[in-house]
Formats: sequence, structure tokens, C-alpha cells
Amino acid sequence: MKIYIKLSLITSIGFIPFMGNSQETIYPSSAQKGITAITHATVHVGNGKVLEDANVVFENGKITSVGQATIPSSATIIDAKGKKVYPGLILPSSDIGLHEVGNGVRGSNDFLEIGENNANIRSIVAYNADSKILGVLRENGILLAGVAPSGSLIEGLSSVVQFSAWNYEDAAYKMDNGLYINFPNYSTNPNAHGPASSLQRSNERLETIRQFFNDAKAYLAEKNHVSTNLRFEAIKGLFNGTQKLFVRANGVKQMLLAIELAQSIGCPLVLVGASDSYQIAPILAKNKVAVILEEEHALPSMEDDDIDQPYKTASVLQKAGVLYCLNDGHTESRYRNLAFNAGTAATYGLSKEEALSAITKNTAEILGIADKTGTIEVGKDANLLISKGDILDMRGNQLEKAFIQGRDVSLDNKQKQMYERYKFKYNLK
Repeated sequence: MKIYIKLSLITSIGFIPFMGNSQETIYPSSAQKGITAITHATVHVGNGKVLEDANVVFENGKITSVGQATIPSSATIIDAKGKKVYPGLILPSSDIGLHEVGNGVRGSNDFLEIGENNANIRSIVAYNADSKILGVLRENGILLAGVAPSGSLIEGLSSVVQFSAWNYEDAAYKMDNGLYINFPNYSTNPNAHGPASSLQRSNERLETIRQFFNDAKAYLAEKNHVSTNLRFEAIKGLFNGTQKLFVRANGVKQMLLAIELAQSIGCPLVLVGASDSYQIAPILAKNKVAVILEEEHALPSMEDDDIDQPYKTASVLQKAGVLYCLNDGHTESRYRNLAFNAGTAATYGLSKEEALSAITKNTAEILGIADKTGTIEVGKDANLLISKGDILDMRGNQLEKAFIQGRDVSLDNKQKQMYERYKFKYNLK
């Protein structure tokens, strides 16, 4: 036992010179104290406006002035001359905090439930605020995310979280904001949107969804219940306008049927994935359907599509007046390339500011948090980024500071620590 203790101490001491703070000592930041002012920056507001040589002042986690306002004498000054300030980026749809290592390590995954109807499943209570992925996302400018469960049909309730928290209660930015549904696949093309589907099976699954909502509507219309139905109670917000229906769908027929379903319920609809949405953009705009484009860096879904169609779809929706946002759906990258997806869209029809809005302002509107974040405006949370260069470009995306609700959050992460570790091991530093 004594020998073990001595070796442990020696090992620990030996790691001190190059390890610095480990992932386990990257603590959530404390509440903002005093007044902070970012000065002389190029401020990209997120709503299309760019302010040159501007100041952003925030106190108690809220933005108090933007532009050329006088800086309070008691403020802590951050000189950002020659640098850019952006709103914190928002990842709209993910399994962050639910899915850590991979499908082969069951203990680190809590994103997939068995059974077809899990309407009462709440993603927020399974969210792991200590996920090691969060540090990597923060360094790439992502400060908030929509977190949703997965499943075979009716998947469960999503929530929005912020990335500096001790637990899920601290992390919760908006709880149970919508119900996710994995819509039946009507494609008969095995190369499009997954395996080819059986029409009869798809119709049966769609009827299951319709029947569930009909039963829920009847249940919620009753004043008194003999027993409580947790599934119906979980989605009552769909019928009173406080929740949205998020439908995973890519094909045109899927999306049109989803619009019909949402209209029968009377709830706002958000299409998730929507790779073929460019084909029905006017219909989506007319019916006020929002879209979360799952992935810019992808091949087209159909063999006769333009090879660069995924890059152009955002601009088609923009021109049609559809409320849309961008996502990074690649599980391999664990969502870190969100900003660069927007950068790609900016080279295929969007302006730089439109592309920025697609990962900030638009996302906040779709997730129902636009009253608190998404743009750099007075009264909103101080979710801010300071970058040396263009955040949508891999070369320019060099964050120096990130603030969540006015709190100066760490940009350290496990990958940076491992990089430093092996530089030390091979005498590269």
C-alpha cells in the first residue's frame, strides 16, 4: 500500500508541468460580477447588421448597450480592436449530453428509447452537463444547443441547454420546447433517405401517429380524468401553442404529410433534415413551416440532383422566405463544424450575414428562445464570442473569449490537453 501511494504521488507530480487544468477542473463559470465592456470591435449583430468600431456592454448577464454608448467608469474593459464580436452560435438539433462515446459503450449513451411511442420521454433529465464534447464545441463558438431523444416513431421531448453548467437544471435554457417525431419513410429508392420503405408499413405508422394525436386532443378536452395519461399530458403544449412539432423528414411526400398532420393539430411545425425542401420552398413559406437543414457537407439525396444541391438549399429557402436554420448533422465531427457549414452556404448563394443568422438568430426563433438570445441586442443574454477573424472560416475562427449569460467561460478542452500532452512526450515544446 505504501509503495502504491508513493508511485501515485510521483506519477501525479510528473504530469503537472504539461497537463495544466484537466477536463475535470474546467468548472462552470460563476455569475458575472460588475460591468464588462468589449470595445472598438466589429460587431456582427446576427440580424444582418454590422457595426464598426462598436462597444458591447453587459451587466448581470444581460446586454445593456451596443454601439457607441459611453462606457461606465467601473467597467472591466476588453479591447477588441481589429477583432470581431458575434452572438454565440446555437446548434439546433443534437444528442449532445445524451450520446458520449458511441453505440458500443452503452453506459455513456442515453439517447434512444425502445418502443414506438415515447411522447413523455424528456431529454433534459438525461442531459450530462459534464460531457467532454462540450469544451470542443465551445471553442468552435457553439454555446447553446437543442437536445432531442431518438426513437422509431414518436421520440420524445426536446429542450435547449447552455454549455456552462453543473447539472441539467443549471443547463436548461428552455425545457420541453417541442415533440420530436421520426416520420414514416415513403421513399422507394434505397439510395435516398435510408432504406426503401414499404408503403403499407409507412401508412400504418402514419395512422398510429394520427390516432395518437386524435386521442390526445380528446383527452385534453376533458376537464376531469379518471386517470392521468402521461403521454397526453406531456404534449398539451402542442394544443395551446407553447410547444412545437419537430418532424424528422427528408422526402417531399413526407414533408407534405407532416404539414397536413401539423395543421390537423393546430401547432407550429419544424422539419428536421428536409434535404428535399428546396423542391417545395414556396409551400413551406406559405404554410409558415420552419426548417432545420441537417447537413450542408453532404452528397445529394437523389441521383439526378445537382452535386452541390445540399450547399445551395439554404439560399433557395432564403429567397422563398422560409424560416430556416443550419445544423451540423455529422456524428463523426460531433457537431463542431456548425460554423463551417454556414461558411459553405455563404459561398453558394447566402451573404455572410445571412449565413450567420442561420446559426444564431434564425435558430433562436425556431427553438423559441429569440427573446433571450440569437442577436447582440439590448436586453438579451450576453452570449457572445470574440474572434480574431471570420468565424465562418476555418482559418479565421480563432476564439479568444466566449461568454454565456455574461460569464467568461473556459475555452480549454480535452483535445487541446491531449495535444499538449503529446507535444511534451515527444519533446515538441
